[in-house]
Amino acid sequence: MGLIPKIPPVDPRAGREAQARLDAKTKPKGSLGKLEDLVTRIAAARGTAELHPLRAAIVVVAADHGYAAEGVSAYPQSVTAQMLENFATGGAAINVLTREAGARLVVVDAGVLEPVQHPDIRSLRLGPGTASALAGPAMSLAAAQAGIAAGIALADELIADGAGIVGLGEMGIGNTTAASALAAALLPADPEHVCGRGTGIDDETLSRKVEVVRRALAANADALGEPLSALGALGGFEQAILVGVALGATAGGAVVLLDGFVTSAAALVAVRLAPAALDRMVAAHRSPEPGHGAILEALGLRPLLDLGLRLGEGTGAALALPILNGALALMDEMATFEEAGVSSR
Repeated sequence: MGLIPKIPPVDPRAGREAQARLDAKTKPKGSLGKLEDLVTRIAAARGTAELHPLRAAIVVVAADHGYAAEGVSAYPQSVTAQMLENFATGGAAINVLTREAGARLVVVDAGVLEPVQHPDIRSLRLGPGTASALAGPAMSLAAAQAGIAAGIALADELIADGAGIVGLGEMGIGNTTAASALAAALLPADPEHVCGRGTGIDDETLSRKVEVVRRALAANADALGEPLSALGALGGFEQAILVGVALGATAGGAVVLLDGFVTSAAALVAVRLAPAALDRMVAAHRSPEPGHGAILEALGLRPLLDLGLRLGEGTGAALALPILNGALALMDEMATFEEAGVSSR
C-alpha cells in the first residue's frame, strides 16, 4: 500500500551491545530491572548503543464523534472544543506535564464540531466530527487515508526538527467508545470485555455504551476484515491522524510513546498496517480501561507505569518521559567499573 511508509527493521546487535555496556556499569548485572530492557529496546530501535537523552514532542489530537449522540459519556460534546481552547492557553494537565518534562506540545484539531481558532492549534481537520457508526461508516475510507497521510507528514516534520521521542495524546468526547469498537473488531473481543467507564460513566451508561459498540460492529460488519477499513468504519478522525503519526515516527527511527486506551487503539491499527512499527513503540502506562489492557497484551507491550490514570491528553506519556530519558542518561553518563576504579564481581 503506497500510503504506508517503509519502516526499517530494528538492529538487535545494537541492543546486545547496549546490554554489554550496561553490564559494565558500576552496578550488579540486571539491577536496573525494566530500565535495562528499555535501554536495549531503544538502542535496537535507534540502531546504536551510543545513547543519550532524546528531545521529545507530544502530539495531542482532538476530534468529535458521532458516538456522543448516543449518550455514552458523562460530559457534553461541547467539552471537546472547550478543552482544545484550554490546551491552547496552557491550562490543561498535559500543558503542565510537558512543561515539567521539557517536551514540545503539538495540539491538533482533526475535526472538532466547531473549529477553534488559535495560533497554537494546528488545523488538520478531516470534517466537523465523524458520523454515527451505528448507521454506517464513521468516516469514508478517503478520510481515513487523508488522516493517516497528514499524521505521517506531521511526524516527518517533528523528526526533522530533532524529536527522537514522539508521544501520542488525544481528546474527544466519545472517543473511548471508538477505541472500544476498534478493539472489539481487531483483537477481536466481545464489546463487554473492552468497554470501560471512560470519563466516569455509571452502570446504566456503561451498558448503553456496550450496546452502542455492538450496533456499530453489526452496522459495519462488511468493513471489519482489514485494519484500514475498520478504522474508517469505527474510529475517529483523531485516531486516523495518530495512526499516521505512529507510522511516520517509527519510519523515521523515533520512539513512539503511547498514552492510554485511545492512542493504543490507534497504535493497534498502525501495527496491523505495518507490523514493524511495534518494535519502536513503548507503552507509557496502563489505564483502568479493560480494552487498554487487552490491547497492550495483544501487542506484547509492558507499560512503564500503572497509576490508575484515565485522563488521556497524553498525560501518561508525559509522566513516562523522565523515565525514558533517565534510563538513557544512565547509559550515557554512568561510569563503568574500570572508569571508576571499582572492583567488579
